[in-house]
Amino acid sequence: MMLGIVPMILFFVYSVALIYITVYCLMQVQLLYFYTRKNANGGRTKLLEANMNQTLPFVTIQLPVFNELYVVERLIDNIAKFDYPKERFEIHLLDDSTDETIEISRQKVAEYKAKGFQIELLHRTDRTGYKAGALKAGLQSAKGELVAIFDADFLPNPDFLKKTVAYFQNPKVGVVQTRWEHINKDYSLLTRLQAMQLDVHFTVEQRGRKAGECLLQFNGTAGVWRRETIEDAGGWEADTLTEDLDLSYRAQLKGWEIVYLEEVASPSELPAEMNGLKSQQFRWTKGGAETAKKMLPTIWQSDLTLTQKIHGSIHLLGSSVFVSILLTAVLSVPLMLLLEESEEALNYSYIFYSALVAVSLVYYVANVHALPREKSYLYTLLKFLVLFPVFLSLSMGLSLHNTIAVVQGYIGKKSAFIRTPKFNITALNGSFKKNKYLAVKLTWTTFFEGLLAVYFAIAVYYSFNIGHSLPFLIYHLMLAFGFGYIFFYSIRHLKSA
Repeated sequence: MMLGIVPMILFFVYSVALIYITVYCLMQVQLLYFYTRKNANGGRTKLLEANMNQTLPFVTIQLPVFNELYVVERLIDNIAKFDYPKERFEIHLLDDSTDETIEISRQKVAEYKAKGFQIELLHRTDRTGYKAGALKAGLQSAKGELVAIFDADFLPNPDFLKKTVAYFQNPKVGVVQTRWEHINKDYSLLTRLQAMQLDVHFTVEQRGRKAGECLLQFNGTAGVWRRETIEDAGGWEADTLTEDLDLSYRAQLKGWEIVYLEEVASPSELPAEMNGLKSQQFRWTKGGAETAKKMLPTIWQSDLTLTQKIHGSIHLLGSSVFVSILLTAVLSVPLMLLLEESEEALNYSYIFYSALVAVSLVYYVANVHALPREKSYLYTLLKFLVLFPVFLSLSMGLSLHNTIAVVQGYIGKKSAFIRTPKFNITALNGSFKKNKYLAVKLTWTTFFEGLLAVYFAIAVYYSFNIGHSLPFLIYHLMLAFGFGYIFFYSIRHLKSA
């Protein structure tokens, strides 16, 4: 008996979503190929360092801040430790805060000004354009030919400027981006899983794109811009929530190059609680969709190579993979429960599971081979084998939240730039429970994440009782765990009354 019209529609949507996931994963594997080929043909980048006996470029260091009372002092203290001549850099604290952070900033700026630093507090009372607006406004009073940018949660090393400014001797270089390092990655399971994903981006993805001559991105912080590049590309624009990705593409389409330094680490603090992570994910995924909508026509009308256009498109459309993840997850249950004849139709979907194996290799290289290991290879491998399935579950659990962000981005619904609060957690015994920036109420999205956890738990039960659906058992277990984990900690990490 043939499938009915409704099952056929469900299966068609399921297949299209699965194909998109597969294509995305295979493109990641190609970046891995570029990455490994680069390492095999010459290894790591030959690092340059500024000659301190020569006249050095003047650098403006911009520190965009909004309500970060727990980390703003730490940020300024670290910037003041730069081993770069005081007369060759200035610090601009772009503080739009509306709470006691602004007074802490004033006191800290006065302290370092008394020590001979060129440091200013630039305070706006409206937040027009959010971070992009602050950077744009701050540029008007900046004296530097180079502009370094650090978010509030970063602790750059003293030699940061020495290791980055020398690359601007090449007149084609417009941006130098460094690798993020994680000072609190072992704080909890949540921070370990975030580090796992970010380490892929800052090894295989960024270096792979460079090796494959594809378009890169400035990651919003821990990098240096040539001022001329910012102005030539049209300046900071606030029409997307990822102003960094937007300007990166506009600059490269103007012919400027981005240098990525995997070897230069910039320590930072990962979000330690679930709702902060979700706000960050919402901003990144929605902003990615907004930037894709804005820049894709320009990319395909440009003189870029076909490979650059394809990889650039997949890069900008990357957040859309969450839509496909959610669709395949939700539709897998009714497809599992269809008539027995549907088993034949479902069998060919095994082809797509090869993509999962392929992307596993990407994560293996990034998290086991690419970065210096603190412990033995065997320990690192076993840790990866345990954490990677959990990471996949968490990623699937975030798919509803991120799908909403992506859809809003494509339909043009505007929302505020919600910053991700940091709590100055640098040790295993740190705590955020009494932090004033914690979320205070449950969102409707969290409620539906709980319902999806129950939905997939029921699917697990049926997987035990329907023979042809056994391949879905592990899949539904991961989904139930992922949505349950997101739901539980979204509530657990709410601010106590």
